[in-house]
Amino acid sequence: MTVTLNAYNVVAARCAAEYLEMYETVEKGNLIYKIEVFLNTSIFRSWKDSIIVLQTTKSLLPWSEEIKVVSHCLDSIASKASIDASKVEWSYTYNRKKLPSENGNDPHWNGMKKHQMVPGDWWVEDLCELQIDLYKRVITTIKTKGGIPADVIGESLKAYAMRRLPGFSKGMVQCGDVLKHRSLVETILWLLPTEKGSVTCSFLLKLLKAAILLECGEMGRRELMRRTGQQLEEATVTDLLIRASPGEATIYDVDMVQNLVEEFVIHDRSAPGENEFQEIRSPGFVPEASKSMVAKLVDGYLAEIARDPNLPLSKFVDLAEMVSGFSRPSHDGLYRAIDMYLKEHPGISKSERKRICRLMDCKKLSTDACMHAVQNERLPLRVVVQVLFFEQVRAATSSAGSSTPDLPGSVRALLPGGSHGSSRSATTNTEEEWDAVPTAEELKALKGELATLRLGAGVGGGSDRSGNELNNGPKSNAENVAASKVKGLLMSKKIFSKLWSSKEKLGENSSSDTSESPGSANAEETKSTPSRSRRHSVS
Repeated sequence: MTVTLNAYNVVAARCAAEYLEMYETVEKGNLIYKIEVFLNTSIFRSWKDSIIVLQTTKSLLPWSEEIKVVSHCLDSIASKASIDASKVEWSYTYNRKKLPSENGNDPHWNGMKKHQMVPGDWWVEDLCELQIDLYKRVITTIKTKGGIPADVIGESLKAYAMRRLPGFSKGMVQCGDVLKHRSLVETILWLLPTEKGSVTCSFLLKLLKAAILLECGEMGRRELMRRTGQQLEEATVTDLLIRASPGEATIYDVDMVQNLVEEFVIHDRSAPGENEFQEIRSPGFVPEASKSMVAKLVDGYLAEIARDPNLPLSKFVDLAEMVSGFSRPSHDGLYRAIDMYLKEHPGISKSERKRICRLMDCKKLSTDACMHAVQNERLPLRVVVQVLFFEQVRAATSSAGSSTPDLPGSVRALLPGGSHGSSRSATTNTEEEWDAVPTAEELKALKGELATLRLGAGVGGGSDRSGNELNNGPKSNAENVAASKVKGLLMSKKIFSKLWSSKEKLGENSSSDTSESPGSANAEETKSTPSRSRRHSVS
């Protein structure tokens, strides 16, 4: 009787021979000996046969474990995976775009097989065929042998999760065997390399979403959040859009993202030595760049969650304030998020509107954002004045060849989060109007008043033209009422004296650099006789 042994039946034959006690002591050249020779000379020398044999051992436990076939398979696979990639001469599965020479379509191909570069993660996809318990043992053995970079191990875990968890690549886990999927995710968490950067932040966040959905252990989720927070600057807004648990009022899990940002902040504070070393190696680049990226990330995330009609203002503000200390050159992203929240939550109170607008710095808005803001009827009048004023300061200092200086305390008092002391002389009613949302007519009137102020101060070459455009021509009754209201507000807040006395100080401060604003010299005249200056300028 002739029996053909192969990778699919050799383990069954070996277990049967063991059961029948077909040892050499019974007869020379007995079946156990012949099968061992076949395993050592053929099966364990083949990459793919070793994987196939390992798969067949599962149905023959505990026999396959006792005769050490499992351990021999693990050692064979781990040894081959750990070998120098340049020495790999066997076939393996790798889904990549093949080169023309590999397809035989290269016009310069001379029929000689060229040696192609073998990627370092050549073994990753073949191991995805293993069940999770065997996969865990293989990866553990590979890590024990050493020689494999941590990022390659991380790539292997990512490929396995993509293959074995339906929907994982899209940031979700489809319904199925919950216990099986939970065990798989917890095993991957256990196998994650400890080195920072060994896996991407995007992969960690996908794992976190899966761990939450599958209700994995609390310890594993906490560790995952800690690791994700440490490299949060790599994430995208889409990565952070984690759905809230069923029954929650909000669409997304904002608390989870707050915890991730908090982990990032804690990690930044807890590693001063590392940051100092990084700053010496690359002064101020690594830590500051990471903070700036996280701030930009949070701005984008806030713009997305602001569309949720059930999102409380406190959650929005608390998350924004967590990165308020992070330097970022522009507040455009934060402005977009605030504007989106105001658009989706028109019923919030004046105090809440004032609170959310304090988050942004009007000085850090781009020209495009300023153009949008001064026409935005959702912003309080206070903010529109700030934007208009800073645009004038920017234009004046730009023409003078200097950057926008810091503003004195009198003007800083008008800024979000500024001083709100007793120096304010406005009544309660005026204060409420100042924080109210302006109408379109009031916005137009406001721009006219400030343009007139620019005319009187002589700021900017094109002021005369803009003033004529804003103030000349017939006005409707609504526009006349709005103009009177705005003028009264501006005068009640002493806006002329506050803004332009500060301009005078700005000019004095910058005189040493020959960058004095041309309007600062006439500030007092403008303040005392605005009507005369206006007539002179318009004419």
